Amino acid sequence: MKTITLLLFAALFVGPLYGQTREDLLNRLADLQKKGYMVGHQDDPFYGLKWSGIADPQKPERGRSDVKEVVGDYPAVMGFDLGGIEMGDEKNLDSVPFSRIREELLAHVARGGIVTISWHPRNPLTGGTAWDNKDSTVIASILPGGSKHLKFLGWMRSVGDFLKSLRTKDGRPVPIIFRPWHENNGGWFWWGAKQSTPKEFRGLWCMLQDYLLFEGLDNLVWSYSPNLDGNCTEEQFLERYPGDDRVDLIGLDAYQWGTEEDFVRQVNSDLRMLTDYTQKKGKLLAMTECGLKNVTDPTWWSRVLKPQLDKYPLSYFLFWRNYPKEYFGPAPGEKNAESFLEMVRSKNVLMLKDINH
Repeated sequence: MKTITLLLFAALFVGPLYGQTREDLLNRLADLQKKGYMVGHQDDPFYGLKWSGIADPQKPERGRSDVKEVVGDYPAVMGFDLGGIEMGDEKNLDSVPFSRIREELLAHVARGGIVTISWHPRNPLTGGTAWDNKDSTVIASILPGGSKHLKFLGWMRSVGDFLKSLRTKDGRPVPIIFRPWHENNGGWFWWGAKQSTPKEFRGLWCMLQDYLLFEGLDNLVWSYSPNLDGNCTEEQFLERYPGDDRVDLIGLDAYQWGTEEDFVRQVNSDLRMLTDYTQKKGKLLAMTECGLKNVTDPTWWSRVLKPQLDKYPLSYFLFWRNYPKEYFGPAPGEKNAESFLEMVRSKNVLMLKDINH
């Protein structure tokens, strides 16, 4: 599969290669993990509960952040998403212009922050969203020999072109954490476990990775992040895992959708297993997504989440975006802000300033 795909790349996408390894970022993440775990937030500089930096293109608010307005500092890690880039859209699936993503991402790197990128691509077979999960032949259709393979090569090229554009002022590629095909053990995305075999999924991972490496994007730290399970064994985890030679950071997406008791049990079960595996294999570990929708428990950060995170050698945790109708982070005037402040005042919880000295 790899040979066939690379030959197609060579025929269709000949272009300049860019050389930059991921070693600096990997070493930095490993060093920071010795101090504690970083705070991360998705879409942090674009909008908050009571403001928007993208609603009016003529008067965009710059420099704002709900986290910064609560804590007085930016989160150490910011998350961004490329959903829609494959369609040639000007804005991603959350209506954030890709030009702003590039701008804010580079600004965060310039201030010493770390960035992670996910991708919610549309369904390449049906034309539906990433959540169009009714067809079990989507991955097969985009692997080499499939009816949509050439189409998906174009989609990968769009991702690669954007990633290549992420350069410092002196032209150096920006090392980033790249986290494709997240929550693949669930069934809500077209690349999920209910929609594909383990072999097909691993083929999808390898195809994207091989293409981006072929394009010279060796500045990516590759993050593999299944969803919270609560009963996952190492054997089950490895069924869809693409391999230690293809993954740098293993994450867990862990939201509290049910009771607190269930969340605590599931998080500890999965993180114990993943800690054992990552320490055995020398991989980084993170909670790559987390949160309690609309933070209905005002003590959740310090009373529920932090005691679980403290037990494990995590690089960072990232809570999802603060969209007014569905938010996962603190904001000024919200009842959970004090609990969040209590959490980040701990020496082992790292904000932006804590990773720059």
